[in-house]
Amino acid sequence: MRVPVLVTRASFPDIVDRLRTNFDVTDNPDDTIWTQPELIARLQGKVGAMTAGSDRIDATLLDACPQLRAVCNIGVGYNNIDVDACTARGVIVTNTPDVLTDTTADFGFALMMATARRIAESEHYLRGGLWTKTGRYDMFVGGDVHGSTLGILGMGRIGQAIARRGAFGFNMRVIYHNRSQLPAHVEESCGAHYVDKATLLRESDHLIVVVPYSASSHHTIGAAELKQMKSSATLTNIARGGVVDDAALAEALKEGSIAAAGLDVFEGEPVVHRALLAQKNVVLTPHIGSASVSTRRAMASLCADNLIAALGCGPTAGKPPTPVNPQVLSGALEER
Repeated sequence: MRVPVLVTRASFPDIVDRLRTNFDVTDNPDDTIWTQPELIARLQGKVGAMTAGSDRIDATLLDACPQLRAVCNIGVGYNNIDVDACTARGVIVTNTPDVLTDTTADFGFALMMATARRIAESEHYLRGGLWTKTGRYDMFVGGDVHGSTLGILGMGRIGQAIARRGAFGFNMRVIYHNRSQLPAHVEESCGAHYVDKATLLRESDHLIVVVPYSASSHHTIGAAELKQMKSSATLTNIARGGVVDDAALAEALKEGSIAAAGLDVFEGEPVVHRALLAQKNVVLTPHIGSASVSTRRAMASLCADNLIAALGCGPTAGKPPTPVNPQVLSGALEER
């Protein structure tokens, strides 16, 4: 009898078929987002799961699904998963880093540029039939990107890729703040210089947030931080909802404390704070930073590789490529 697994969201059919060669697969081709009780019901008897950010995997779910052995998440982030609870129960957790780095960096840079140059605002103006004469000298003027100061909060793989685009593609001065300073050779490779957080906020013309979400990073950018930024500055968030205080940001945009913002992630998404929707000087996208065909396929394929290996199949049996809690694999914990 083949091992039963659950694919919680719609995915590429050929990748789901690859899973079927190894497992008894229950999938969700209609892409219904299940409540946690519904997810628990569908996980009964399942040994593994391919999950997404909409799936909350916590102690309550794990205790209700004691047979679960592998939770393989599609995405770099895994704040939807209580990793400690999984580790304590001997459940391996995996994610899909690396394969989306450049695509997400491209998108973050594009969102920052659209924000700085007021592209969405001017497009709405045109589509609304308001462009009736050639523009005034100050018509939709924004901030230059080339030669300006790019600030990056969070300097992991994606932050470094964004830094390279800014420093070497747009001749930007790149500064960053991180939990720890990068080695000198890494800083040189991406043309970036470490500063403290206050300097980052004060000197950035364009600030991009790329930190992972955790309890300690909740509202890393709030009212106090926004007040430290230039009134001409832009803020771009491609990290996770909750890293930026959306209510405080909406107020800052309304007051003109900063010039504009570009947001791909939101607190409580897919719900977006109404005050943000009311502001013209914000570009809003529905969490699509990694949304290119090749990258989304690579993410799904890596997730499948993780699930296959985690449950003891294939040439890398027992050794999933990208574990989040590898101590489970090393046998550091007792068997349940």
